[in-house]
Amino acid sequence: MLIAFGGLPGTGKTTVARALARKLAAVYLRIDTLEQAFIASGNGGADIGPAGYLAAYAVAGDNLSLGLTVVADSVNSLHITRSAWRNVALEAGVPIFEIELICSDVATHCLRVERRSADIPGFQLPTWTSVLERQYDSWESEQFVVDTANVSVEQTVEAIMQRLSLVG
Repeated sequence: MLIAFGGLPGTGKTTVARALARKLAAVYLRIDTLEQAFIASGNGGADIGPAGYLAAYAVAGDNLSLGLTVVADSVNSLHITRSAWRNVALEAGVPIFEIELICSDVATHCLRVERRSADIPGFQLPTWTSVLERQYDSWESEQFVVDTANVSVEQTVEAIMQRLSLVG
């Protein structure tokens, strides 16, 4: 199965996706890690375009073809990226489970964005202003939405696990 996360920065995607991948013993793919590796290579400058997503789609496909579950951690804010994740699952012949994390409490969301520190060397975290200005397309596919404003990581993972038990 491919489990594709989406949501604005600061909603808890990385924390929840890591916890879920650990619980499922799944392959964990984080776009930020891939993108920062490309930037650090010095070959693409700071604007690497879709390279991180394209690399993740390929690695996800390889792992899905081995029969492994893949957890994909990315903002996944555009129709084109969501469609591409669905195509990866389709080509691998596995179901996709799409999860959107939101944080409905604006003050909490802002604090999360402003107080966090980068866990990837050299990674530039977004500012609250850039989060607010980011293009974020409405979802056209069915996704499981979890509001992380007032729930713990453990509660969020448990809610996802319960929903996953109903998916093929």
